[in-house]
Amino acid sequence: MAGPSSSQDRAGAILSIDLQALVENWRLLKSRCAARDTGAVIKADGYGIGAVQAAIALKAAGCATFYVAHLDEGIAVRAAIGPGPRVVVMHGPNRGTEADFAAHKLIPVLNTPQQIAGWRKYAEAADLLSESLVHVDTGMNRLGLTATEFADHMAGDGFYGLHPLALMSHLACSEMNHPLNENQRRRFADMLVMFRAKFPDAKASFTNSSGIFLPPAYHYDFARPGVALYGVNPTPDKPNPMLPVVRLSAKIIQVRRVDQASSVGYGATVLAPDGAKLATVSIGYADGLPRSWGAGGRGFIDGIKAPVMGRVSMDLVIFDVSAVPDSSLFPGALMEIIGTHTTVDDAATAAGTIGYEILTSLGGRYHRHYLPAKA
Repeated sequence: MAGPSSSQDRAGAILSIDLQALVENWRLLKSRCAARDTGAVIKADGYGIGAVQAAIALKAAGCATFYVAHLDEGIAVRAAIGPGPRVVVMHGPNRGTEADFAAHKLIPVLNTPQQIAGWRKYAEAADLLSESLVHVDTGMNRLGLTATEFADHMAGDGFYGLHPLALMSHLACSEMNHPLNENQRRRFADMLVMFRAKFPDAKASFTNSSGIFLPPAYHYDFARPGVALYGVNPTPDKPNPMLPVVRLSAKIIQVRRVDQASSVGYGATVLAPDGAKLATVSIGYADGLPRSWGAGGRGFIDGIKAPVMGRVSMDLVIFDVSAVPDSSLFPGALMEIIGTHTTVDDAATAAGTIGYEILTSLGGRYHRHYLPAKA
């Protein structure tokens, strides 16, 4: 009698995550960065690979600062890595959550006058040394104090009672040769001079993944690499210096030969010729594979390309496997979706999106296999 099946047996697709490659990517970015602290952005569940697993591996490699977006992400990471490293919550404290930051030793980024006022009020009432980062907008118009709000806080007592770890801002176009990069750097430098006149020990945090490949003047004290850690190219006009971290393969459910030329998939958008071999594979947009990927997507079996035929549906994708030998086509055979022949960036290009979206959409139905980092 056969024993119980495994998670890998039951899953329609398998996601392999190479934590050693993640660590090596962090080491490469650290080696290229003039910042005294190269941290790791592990928001959105570690860009889809698992924030806790990423944090544990990177902490063991020496990473001392982690950045998340939301409070609950920070709480989970703190529980996993213990009290040592910094955990910075970039969206800052929602009203009424300030005590949770203190309880879990999380550092808030203060993005708005309201967040600053709320954090000050809590810190004063709790007699707390309120370590935080103050975020200023230098040209992205997303989060952070405007130039006017910053000047008003500097002129008055708006920062009274704060003990800021750093002043921070965020580059909008760091992956491009864009004049806004230097404009932002100069604005940030001017604000930092003003800020350090009041807080002489304050550090600075400015650069992201692509910013690390800009001159050292952009790096400052705390670097915040994110997507490059996970293998996405931070220098799109040059070869990718990063190692691939994820590999995604999906199982064939059925192989058929088309008896006569006929349409394939929803909407009958594609015509398969007479005699074509089609493989229906257990993956779809419910697993995070963009529906738009059907237009130019491709898989590989034994290194042989198999184009997508028709639309990506919720749980299934159809591939033209006419060029693949019959001996490699059987139920349970694996179709490479992301791996040796198709990078995350390739998959993003086929879907008309960016690698960030591909990674952060990685589905919860996959069997996840972690390749451990070396001790």
